[in-house]
Amino acid sequence: LLPYGIQKRVELGRALAMDPELLLLDEPVAGMNLEETEDMARFILDIRRELGIAMIMVEHDMGLVMDIADRILVLDFGQKIAEGLPDEIQKNPDVIAAYLGGELAN
Repeated sequence: LLPYGIQKRVELGRALAMDPELLLLDEPVAGMNLEETEDMARFILDIRRELGIAMIMVEHDMGLVMDIADRILVLDFGQKIAEGLPDEIQKNPDVIAAYLGGELAN
């Protein structure tokens, strides 16, 4: 039996075998520990860099999103509250209020 993080990468590899133009990643690091999350983030970045596949990622780990996304769309209870570059999103007052309780992001 493969470790969970490797199982998730194999699942992603299976999707890539179909040679997609667009890849939808739904919570790609859900249930992973920190090491597995970092490995998956590197894997996703490698895929984007080497294959140039467009990706849409649904993810609640805002740190991961900020590290790997080119553009971000933020939803709060199903409503769009922000869209832009990671730096813009981190400074957006609506995002700060919704996800950080009004505190400034680091």
